[in-house]
Amino acid sequence: MALRHPIQHPARLVPLAFLGAIAVGTFLLLLPIARAGPGGAPLLIALFTATSAICVTGLAVVDVSTYWSGFGQAVILILFQFGGFGIMSGATLLALLVTRRLGLATRLIAQAETRSVALGDVTAVLRLILVVTLGVETLIAAILILHLRFAYHEPWGQAVWHGVFHAVSAFNNAGLSTYSDSLVRFAADPLILVPIMMGVILGGLGIPVLHELRQKPREPARWSVHTKLTLLGTAILLLGGFAAVLAFEWRNPTTLGPQDPAGKLLGSVFYSAMTRSGGFNAFDMRQMRPETLTVSYALMLIGGGSAGTAGGIRVTTFLLLGFVVLAEVRGEPDTTVFRRRITVDVQRQALTIVLLAVGSITVGALILLSVTDFALEDILFETISAFATVGLSTGITPDLPPLGLFVVTVLMYMGRVGTITLATALALRGKQRPYRYPEERPIVG
Repeated sequence: MALRHPIQHPARLVPLAFLGAIAVGTFLLLLPIARAGPGGAPLLIALFTATSAICVTGLAVVDVSTYWSGFGQAVILILFQFGGFGIMSGATLLALLVTRRLGLATRLIAQAETRSVALGDVTAVLRLILVVTLGVETLIAAILILHLRFAYHEPWGQAVWHGVFHAVSAFNNAGLSTYSDSLVRFAADPLILVPIMMGVILGGLGIPVLHELRQKPREPARWSVHTKLTLLGTAILLLGGFAAVLAFEWRNPTTLGPQDPAGKLLGSVFYSAMTRSGGFNAFDMRQMRPETLTVSYALMLIGGGSAGTAGGIRVTTFLLLGFVVLAEVRGEPDTTVFRRRITVDVQRQALTIVLLAVGSITVGALILLSVTDFALEDILFETISAFATVGLSTGITPDLPPLGLFVVTVLMYMGRVGTITLATALALRGKQRPYRYPEERPIVG
């Protein structure tokens, strides 16, 4: 049997491209010129950093600002810029490939993304992604550069570098910072936190949603179900996370407690946005209350929108399953969302993605528990953050043993390319049997 070229299997394109990019990034970070200190970086540190950057996760085993040289930091910036662009373009292009093969009658998430974009050729899709990416990043960078220069009196060169790095990192949901304390030093500065937060949110919405909002900004009735679900889920999770963090951390003397009411509001909404895959932190996360960590688990796992730079199982997946449960509780034969019936194929796809995500996180957590002495809540936070490509950590990342770092590296890769690949693979493998077995109803519950 003749071997088929990988390009004939669209589901293989994204993981192969990301593996290649990780390999190139690892090689560049191994060069002595990439490290601020003497000699080159160890292989595991270079591999971990390259994977975190290209998968736009943000977890770091070393301090980006002091360990890596200017060349090394530039490599990291290029990696997460390529990773963010590749994720959005890869998801959208795979959706186009799936649609052309399956036809417009099949309502899968990948096809829904394509219907939202409503573009017929690859060039137009890539052009849209490029324009949105560079436009948002340029605006955020300009705000940050000017504020760092005139409010914090940073030299122009330093302000430009910090502004550009954080703007690109924010829109791509990378969460990496050129400051040793991430954004803790700017915890009370809305002109730093708000632009970065908006970049994270816009990147996490996804190109299909941004395009539809641009095309039909005042016609919400004509928005697709995908756009409505993404916007609804984003609003609910942002507000819910904000309220939870505000309630649990209001009097915590090591997080929001010392700040004035305005600072507490800003810190709460910023943290809520960052758990959706942003990865920046503005206060010491090691001091958060257990209740806040528990809320963070859910927010990180759900993540952002499809065909965007955020990770997680995606907002649409979570809400679709919620509507499935609601239909079952009501005893309705169909699952309907905004007066549209959701096919069984989409429901099964959403359930498969969630179960495989939970399974991957469980296995990763068990391995880390067996090779470390960290508490369960810290391990869970680390594994969910890695798989959902969030980048937040309670501080245990640098202290993980080599096997633990390797497990987290694998989780970051699986979390970034897994949902796109799985969704496309399920779509392309869909088929109809010429027969059906007799029906039987096992006891459930």
